[in-house]
Order: sequence, then C-alpha cells, then structure tokens
Amino acid sequence: MRTAPSELWRSLGSCRGALLAAGLLSLFVNLLQLASPLYMMQVYDRVLNSRSEGTLAMLTLIALGMMLVSALLELCRARVLVRTGAILDETLNVRLFDALFERQLRAPGGSRTQPLQDLTTLRQFMTGSGLFAFFDAPWAPVFMAVLFLFHPLLGGIALGGGGLLFLLALASEAAARAPLRQANAEATASLHAADAALRHVEVVEAMGMLPGLRRRWQRRHRGMLGYQAQASDRSALLAAASRFTRVALQTSLLGAGAYLAIAGAITPGMMIGASILGGKALAPVDTAVAGWNGLVGARMAWRRLAELLEAAPPAPARMALPAPAGRVAFEGVAAAPPGAAVPTVRALSFTIAAGEAVGIVGPSAAGKSTLARLLVGVWHPRAGTVRLDGADLAAWPRAALGPHIGYLPQDVALLDGTVAETIARFGDVDPGAVVAAARRAGVHDMILRLPQGYDTPVGDGGMALSGGQRQRLGLARALYGDPALLVLDEPNANLDEEGEAALLAAIVAQKDAGRTLVVIAHRPSLLSAVDTVMVMRDGMVALHGPRAEVLAKVTRPIAAARPPLAAACPA
Repeated sequence: MRTAPSELWRSLGSCRGALLAAGLLSLFVNLLQLASPLYMMQVYDRVLNSRSEGTLAMLTLIALGMMLVSALLELCRARVLVRTGAILDETLNVRLFDALFERQLRAPGGSRTQPLQDLTTLRQFMTGSGLFAFFDAPWAPVFMAVLFLFHPLLGGIALGGGGLLFLLALASEAAARAPLRQANAEATASLHAADAALRHVEVVEAMGMLPGLRRRWQRRHRGMLGYQAQASDRSALLAAASRFTRVALQTSLLGAGAYLAIAGAITPGMMIGASILGGKALAPVDTAVAGWNGLVGARMAWRRLAELLEAAPPAPARMALPAPAGRVAFEGVAAAPPGAAVPTVRALSFTIAAGEAVGIVGPSAAGKSTLARLLVGVWHPRAGTVRLDGADLAAWPRAALGPHIGYLPQDVALLDGTVAETIARFGDVDPGAVVAAARRAGVHDMILRLPQGYDTPVGDGGMALSGGQRQRLGLARALYGDPALLVLDEPNANLDEEGEAALLAAIVAQKDAGRTLVVIAHRPSLLSAVDTVMVMRDGMVALHGPRAEVLAKVTRPIAAARPPLAAACPA
C-alpha cells in the first residue's frame, strides 16, 4: 500500500515547477559544455593541419559564444534555485514556527531554535553548489559514453576513476557521521547551558555560581571541539585521497590519450578532447564531494524537520464558535505537567457558572497552578474533559479562543516590546482599548509616569520594570478586550498596598461586569471579592462552596490548633 507523502515532501512539491525549470536549464548548460572539447579537437585536427586563420577565428567566436550562453544559463539556474529556496522557506516558515511553539508547549526542553536553523540550512543547500551536482550528475554518463566512443580505454579510465571518487565520498561521510552527530549533541548541550546561565545572571552573580556553570559549559564545549576535530581529521584524510585521485585520473587520461595517439588509434585532437571530457564527466562527482558536508547537514536538517512536523501536525480547521459566556465544567479531569509521569491533579469534577467569581486556595504543590493551566487550555487533560460553554476546550481554535481568555500566571512572562504592544497582546494596537484595559487594571497613571509612557520598552521578560510593575502590566494585558474568563494565579505576589488595592478594585469591577473569575490566592484579602472558594489538597478538590462556609471550615481548625498567645510568647 502506497503511503501518502510527508508534509515536507508536499511542501517541496510546491516548488516542482521551479525545479523542473532548473533541470531544463541544466540540460542546455551541460550540452554547451561540449563546446570546449569540440573546439580543441577542431583546432588540433583541422586548424593546425590546414593553417587556416579564418577557420580558427570562426571556431573561436563560435566557442566563445557557446561558453557565454552557458554562463548566462548557469546564472539563470542559480537565480531559479535561489528563488526556489525562498519559496520553500515561505511555504514552511509559519507552519514550522507553529509546530515549534506546539512542541515547546507540550514537551519543553531541547533546542528552541534548532528547527529554524534547520530550515536555513535546507534553504542554503538548495541555493548552493551542492544541489548543482544533482542536476549535472545525469550528464556524467553522457560524457563517459563519448569517451567510450573515442576509445574503450579512455572510457574505462574515466568510469573507474569516477567510481573510486564516489566510494571515497561515501567513506568520508561514513567516517565523519558518528563524530559529527556527537559534536552536534555536545554543541546543543553547551548552548543550552550557556543560555540558562545568561537568563539568570543576577542569581548566578549574587551567589557566585559562575565558576561552576563556566566549568560545565567548558566541558560540553571541549567535547564538541574534540568530536569536530575527529570528524575533520577523517574528512581531511579522505579529501586528500580524493584530490590525488582526481589529479591522477586527469594525468592518466592525458597519458593514455597520448599513447593511443602515438599508436594511431585516435587523433591528437581527440587526446586533448578526452582530457577535457574526463574533467566534465567527473565535475558532478567533484562538486558532490566538495559539498558533501552540506549534503549531510541538509539531510540531517530534513530528517529533524520531518520529525517535528509529524510530531506536531497542523490543527484541523474548525467551525467558529460563538463568543463564550464563561461557563466552565471539569468532568473527571486528571493532568500532569508535560513529561511528568504522576498526575498533579486527578478526579476533578466541578462547574463554575458564567459570571461567578471563584477563589482557589490550598498548600503548595496542591495542583492549583495545574488547574489554572487547564482552565486556559495551556495543558490538556490526560483523562476527562474541560468544557467552556459546553464545548471541549481543546475544540476551540486557539486564535479564536485567546481573546476571550485573560490569564495572569505566577511568572508574568512579559515579552520584549512596548507597554502598548504588551497590553494589546502584540496584535494591532487599538489605543482606546489599550488605555481602557490599563484603567481597568488601575495602571494608567503608573504607565504615564514611565519615561515614554505607553511607548516605553519593557525589555525581554520585563527587565525594565519592577516586579510589581510587571504584575500590574500583566493584569492589564489579561483584561484587554474584556475577556469572558479571567484566570489570575497569585496576582498579588509582588504587589504593595496600592497595587493590591488596585487589583481588588479590578476584580470587583470584573465581577460586577458579569465576567467569570478564577483567583488563586494565598492572602485572604483577595477572597473577599469572590462568591465561592475551592480548597485543593493533593491534587483534588477537598472543599467547594460559598465563601463564608468554606473559610469558616478552613480557618476553624487552624484557630483551634494555634497555641494561646501567652503560651506562644512566654515572658
């Protein structure tokens, strides 16, 4: 049974017309390569005997004209392949970016930019000389056939030499394959170690962690250099053998041609033509050997891209759903962080009515943040279903669902951009909507005090702002567009009294506007604005009910267990 072509092959199929054009141009380029040996044969066999200067001039003009046309056709072929690489990049870049994002979301870790580098490697291979060998290789047998027509000895020398060069290229690839794979793995690990250290420079500097991290990076880096040196040594040895083979082959063809010319089996012109044709026949092999590392890199990049696209297939087209009112239902949900074996939440079954404000409390590692990620669709359940207005949350197209959800995680995760772009979620900046969101979050005055107001760059991770400013700006981003569902995970962790008062006012305003709110909090001050409270322990819902009843049950055992003040503080 014939399997369907992979997504990568289908993308390459979109370049079929350009590749066919490059193949047609290669046909004429290689036919015109015969101009040089034919010219030399005519000069040696006809012009030198006839001593006709007019014939020499005419032959020279014809040969130069053919060579000029060949050069122009090669230029056209190169331009076609450059544009073919651009077409392939344009076809794949958005899909690849989405697949990379999906992989990082579902299975964090590994190189975050390797697939983008792989696409660049593939495009550069298509625009480089390595691909020319594939278009020119079918013509090598044609040139060898002409050599056989000159004399079987000449054809046999060219055929044997070409086979030997090809075997040397295969041996070079086989010898370098393992160390190159190890070098790539060590390079990825060293870059990951360096990136981790640079992302946490303040902690590293404050606690003197740099020497240890530097040693770990150096260990990986030296390993990469060692494997690269091993691969380069092997490749250099075989490259030297390949160069010797090519020179020896050219010399052998010339020597054999001279011997046959002395014996009268061929003419002197055929001797020179055979030497030139031998070079033309071996040129594709020579090009392939020179670009072998590029071919190996392109092949590895192709395989990694194919694996990524297969592991993260495109989301199926779904019918647009009406804007949600904010009704949430968990039906027997169990979930765990990506890569974890043990679920952090299990057997979650509850409902949140549209417009209801719910507070979630519980000890550390109770599963509160996992619940928040399930609510906004960042993580998918391993069992059960999370529903929004009756529809499975996974069935909502993410681009369509995102504007209806406001999310403020513990790690605010601000991206590099201006304050206005950050609040607008990097979509088209609507000044009125941006200011409205800032006012609802109580940060409008704070933003106006920034150096450039709403045009102030926040820096990567919000490095230009304080922790409280980042959190309040994240709240404005969550409130942008009046989302129906608002999930706030420890939203007051870095806030002062003024910021917490603004946060509480924003929560009350959203509740009065009929928005569904889920607030994960440790401080009881935020719970005064919610309708119900959910207590989580060990990944399960221990209590869920009206705020006053649940808080009374939770605080009473704590108060009973607390020692009297006099006993706790002896004189």
